Amino acid sequence: MKVLILQYYMDTMKFIKQVLFLLFIISFTFQSQAQFLKKHRDSIDGAIDLSHFLKDLNGVLPILSPITEPAVGYGLVGAGLYFIAKEEKEEKSYQAPDIAGIGGGFTENGTWFAGAGYIGFWKNDNLRYRGVIAVGDISLEYFRKDNTPLLKKSEEFEVSGFVFLQQAVFRIPNSNFFAGARYKLSHANVDFIKDPDLPDIDFRDFDVWNSGLTAIAEYEKLDNVFSPNKGMRIHLSYEQNLELLGSDRDWGTIDFFANLYFPVSKAWVPSFRAASSFTTGDIPFFAKPFIELRGIPAMRYQGDLTLSLETEQMINITPRWSLVGFGGVGNTYESFNNYKAEEFVWNAGVALDI
Repeated sequence: MKVLILQYYMDTMKFIKQVLFLLFIISFTFQSQAQFLKKHRDSIDGAIDLSHFLKDLNGVLPILSPITEPAVGYGLVGAGLYFIAKEEKEEKSYQAPDIAGIGGGFTENGTWFAGAGYIGFWKNDNLRYRGVIAVGDISLEYFRKDNTPLLKKSEEFEVSGFVFLQQAVFRIPNSNFFAGARYKLSHANVDFIKDPDLPDIDFRDFDVWNSGLTAIAEYEKLDNVFSPNKGMRIHLSYEQNLELLGSDRDWGTIDFFANLYFPVSKAWVPSFRAASSFTTGDIPFFAKPFIELRGIPAMRYQGDLTLSLETEQMINITPRWSLVGFGGVGNTYESFNNYKAEEFVWNAGVALDI
């Protein structure tokens, strides 16, 4: 059920940025301007700063956030977040807060979803926990393998069901290495809008239970957990769905990514991302890896093996505003032993970041 997870559980750093922006709107609406500026003005440069929410906020916070994923169209997410601040200690003045949330959303193509989750940083950040439960009905397009790249046609389908996930990773003592495991249970019902002839899809994919364990190894050394400018995070995991655990059939994926941040100066911060996924066993068509680049629709380019490279070049115009340029390339392959690329994908763009 990677599709469900993709649509609802976005990358943590991007999610926190959106939350902080919405906090600004909410606070400004319900307070007088003078009270707002006094409470949220940075003591160093005098600018508006909401970062204290990550440390001091308690209670439920309502938020709204737009959806811009090309595969499902424009939409809206509504959620309630509860930030659980940690007690300050002399040896470590700041610890990332735990975050509990519940919410849902919809998009213009009929997609809807709802769920709840919890992210915990425990034992002085020596134990990191993540729990998720979600249901939804996602409308997507499947691009047939028997089409040529220039004339590639798609078939509309809906995948409905739920996903339940539990994950914990432990810090190896006195290091930046983490190791842990994840359990994921999901059920999917697939319905194609029309009744196409799809010889490359197994009929068992239309109603399938998946239950599997994942082994996780990570290295993380970042200057900021939520919005890093320096350091790196490297992730390697192997997921195996097993009939022994209740899965309808055995299949797995190997996932790797590396996020690298190398500041040249205070004004210029280049970053790079490399990612790859490889499948094993009898995997459902909707769970196959796909190229994940900004602006490229989810599931548009799938393969048993995917490789992608992307860079982001951030130019800090002021301490608060940045101009961001990004670009990347990706390839899909028929198998690990077939080195001939099936499809080549690229993206490029600019954005203004705060």
